[in-house]
Amino acid sequence: MDEPDFGLYVHWPFCLFKCPYCDFNSYEASDTDHPRWRRALLSELDHMAERIDVRGTKRPLTSIFFGGGTPSLMEAGSVAALIESAESHFGMSRNVEITLEANPTSVEARHFANFRAAGVNRLSLGVQALDDRALAFLGRGHDKAQALAALTLAKRIFPNYSFDLIYARPGQTPAAWRTELEQALTLADGHLSLYQLTLALGSPFAARIKAGDLVSSTKSSATALYEATQEITAKEGMHAYEISNHARKGSESRHNLTYWRYKDYAGIGPGAHGRLLLACGTTVEDPASKTSGVTVRERPFRDRLKTALRQIPTPETWLAVVEKMGHGTLEEAPLDAAQLRTEILLMGLRLSTGIDRTRFREITGETLEDALNQKSLNKLIFNEFLLLDEEGLRATAEGRQRLDSVLAMLLN
Repeated sequence: MDEPDFGLYVHWPFCLFKCPYCDFNSYEASDTDHPRWRRALLSELDHMAERIDVRGTKRPLTSIFFGGGTPSLMEAGSVAALIESAESHFGMSRNVEITLEANPTSVEARHFANFRAAGVNRLSLGVQALDDRALAFLGRGHDKAQALAALTLAKRIFPNYSFDLIYARPGQTPAAWRTELEQALTLADGHLSLYQLTLALGSPFAARIKAGDLVSSTKSSATALYEATQEITAKEGMHAYEISNHARKGSESRHNLTYWRYKDYAGIGPGAHGRLLLACGTTVEDPASKTSGVTVRERPFRDRLKTALRQIPTPETWLAVVEKMGHGTLEEAPLDAAQLRTEILLMGLRLSTGIDRTRFREITGETLEDALNQKSLNKLIFNEFLLLDEEGLRATAEGRQRLDSVLAMLLN
């Protein structure tokens, strides 16, 4: 893993049904024109590769991540074609990680072998709970037996797999969660994602809370569950390398580390985002012109700036625009110093290792001390929510537990 991190994210926006807690850019669809979508995604990938190559940032991919939505509803042939095209455009690192998200339903599990043959070497399973009542509450399309069967199959087919669980469900006790989590650890490979239930605005769960027919977990109960999670996973050697992600040493998700370390990644598909170091052109007066101020020439490779890219979110619109224009990029904007500072803090402080001092200066052009509000920083350090030393800035265990509040204070 000595190559510079460079990832590709592929967004498949469709699900068989929308989970009531979900606020991702996903849409229910029972019938999809797979050949048409394959052509569009390949076209978008061609455009992205040309855009990156023209600007002088081409290098081998260290990870590809098929997310959604439910990308296990894609045809394996489409996954294979995208992997092949990505390798042709960029090349692959020696230890490339290629992840595909999947649900544990028997319908999807029967395609696992085809996805492995297509080139996927890491499966991420949306198990979400090991309890049938909880799965029904979460609106999942599988039961515990299907989840266990899918995990057994994943272990047999893929060299690497992970799965997700959601805790802090209404009424969940620390004792019940402890039992569920201990079972999960016996099923895990080297990686486990453990998320607190978030009742996002606009989700069906949020509407139920507003209507008064659903009561969310209290802050104190969520805290108790979080603390139990850290204790149990650490005891089993599955330390939290990020707030919600636990792994044994060497099994961390390489693609997600690309995000949290604020490295470069491209995104294709409806609503996909990217962060790329690109050359940004400038237009200047041509000194040889006889009509000063009218004739201009382009100087396209003056600076390479961290650039935010965003795809059109609505699937039908994205598809139509790609077929017409060759790409579905909605926005491409260089980030200024304040935006860079904010994003690297939002991402980097999620990691147990925090933000590397040298890396921060490379990205922002500032030292940590100069970039941050000293009064807020000193207060957070004094209260033992942050640590600042010669290596960099990181949140303590207490700070990560209340990271939203820490960030709000630090960025104020």
